[in-house]
Amino acid sequence: MTFIQTVLALIVTLGILVTIHEYGHYIVARKLGVKVLRFSVGFGKPIWSRYDRHGTEFAVAAIPLGGYVKMLDEREGPVPDDQLHQTFNRQTPGRRIAIASAGPIANFLFAIAAYWLLSVVGFTTVAPVIGDINEGSIAEQMGLQTGMEIRTIDGRNTPSWREVNMRLLERAGEHGQVTVGVRVDGQDRELVGDLAGWRLTDDVPHPVALFGLNPWRPQVPAILGELVPDGRAAAVGLRTGDKVLEVDGEPVTDWFQLVGLIQPAPEQTLTVVVERDGWPQTVRLTPASRRNEAGEVTGFIGAGVKPFTWPEEFLRETRYNPLAAVPRAVQETWSDTRLTLVAIQKMVTGLLSPTNLSGPITIARVAEASASSGFEDFIRFLAYLSVSLGILNLLPIPVLDGGHIVYYTIEAIRKKPLSERAQTLGLQIGMALILTLMVFALYNDLMRL
Repeated sequence: MTFIQTVLALIVTLGILVTIHEYGHYIVARKLGVKVLRFSVGFGKPIWSRYDRHGTEFAVAAIPLGGYVKMLDEREGPVPDDQLHQTFNRQTPGRRIAIASAGPIANFLFAIAAYWLLSVVGFTTVAPVIGDINEGSIAEQMGLQTGMEIRTIDGRNTPSWREVNMRLLERAGEHGQVTVGVRVDGQDRELVGDLAGWRLTDDVPHPVALFGLNPWRPQVPAILGELVPDGRAAAVGLRTGDKVLEVDGEPVTDWFQLVGLIQPAPEQTLTVVVERDGWPQTVRLTPASRRNEAGEVTGFIGAGVKPFTWPEEFLRETRYNPLAAVPRAVQETWSDTRLTLVAIQKMVTGLLSPTNLSGPITIARVAEASASSGFEDFIRFLAYLSVSLGILNLLPIPVLDGGHIVYYTIEAIRKKPLSERAQTLGLQIGMALILTLMVFALYNDLMRL
């Protein structure tokens, strides 16, 4: 069932984003008088299609990993004389640039709309309150302490750990100072530290942890919640509601300690004592093994924690009126854009491992996880992925929208198009580069499995 849910999450996610992207191309082409022959979500043979009154075929194809808008073009076949004015190739360079850029622009507009919706509906985040500080870390050197709430980094607000991660990721590999605004005992303070070329050393970066910060977490009882039916915990008779008291003779005080004892013990038999209905029960439990995103083999037993509630003082409710939500949504979209561009720049310069490049498998897994987490997480994921898709398509690589925009810009400057030979060579280079990136991303996906 999980596999089916993951596949469905991928299809829904890509279907939404591809439809939005291609609709941008479609609507601008139509407004500029270009005849659209086909609007396809997916590649390959259509599994469903219909024609509108303008003669455009709307289709859903079998391979849900993209889409396209096919326009009338003399380069793809003969065109009747009375339709020549509707061909794409006869439009001015400016009009073709508008059509090519409309897809990515639609992705950015969708992200703004998504963040606007979240801001109006309202959402709750966990305040970034510091737990433990790693010894010798930048966080310790600059004087950050347990219990402080991180309010700003370099003057930019950080209402949640998500924003803290984003701000720190942007500073990775840099020299100079970083300024962290904190609140402690009701007072606001600013602490300054020296980055000294601080780098993200992990293949899968966790900026907060690498900076030396551990989020504060409430005391969560080690009580089992939902069990995976075919998991190791269920196989030895553990039940929902069992409270774990000991693992191999070591007393367990909370859920996070339990996780810390299970994960380092894949395929190792452990003696686990649980409390059930007021009585102790002892079982022999062998955690299964799995590889995490960092490539490490860890243990897991197929059990979740019993739901718990965060203390009210650590929760932050965010809600805006419809008008005030507009600049907020634009700001959120710009933050995602900036983060994506910084991540690309850091991968190119070696400050961020290229293993972070993800393909459809990772997208599917994250989509399924975010959908399962709730409306807010799924909308945030869609918005961020939409921004990433928009930026990717604007890269000046032939085959992508950005490559076409470069061609049309050169044509506008030269007053004539590039030669067929130059365009064909660019197309071949672009195809080779995109295929290489796709294979590398898929390889990273498989390694994460």
